[in-house]
Amino acid sequence: VKLLLAKDGVDPDSKDYNSRTPLSWAAQKGHEEVVKLLLAKDGVDPDSKDNNSRTPLSWAAGKGHKEVVKLLLAKDGVDPDSKDNNGRTPLSWAAEKGYEKVVKLLLANDGVDPDSKD
Repeated sequence: VKLLLAKDGVDPDSKDYNSRTPLSWAAQKGHEEVVKLLLAKDGVDPDSKDNNSRTPLSWAAGKGHKEVVKLLLAKDGVDPDSKDNNGRTPLSWAAEKGYEKVVKLLLANDGVDPDSKD
């Protein structure tokens, strides 16, 4: 990934057919080091939304990747309470899947509404 990001003309925020970015995929898969690399690149939107309005934070929370969630929450421009097309937030995804550590991490963030409705 480092080599690819170092090449001229490579868009680190390119979108696939579902409007998913490399950051979104790395967050979903829990690839912490790749997330760090992408967040350090200019032009990468840490709060990009796919066709379902899911963000990298939503994907990471819904898969229980606590360290990735922590990295994303520390980044300016990330809405910790962003709703997808179904009204689901990162907190609701993590809670439904039973990821207690991620739920606690999200609830410790001032921008998260624990009473948000789907």
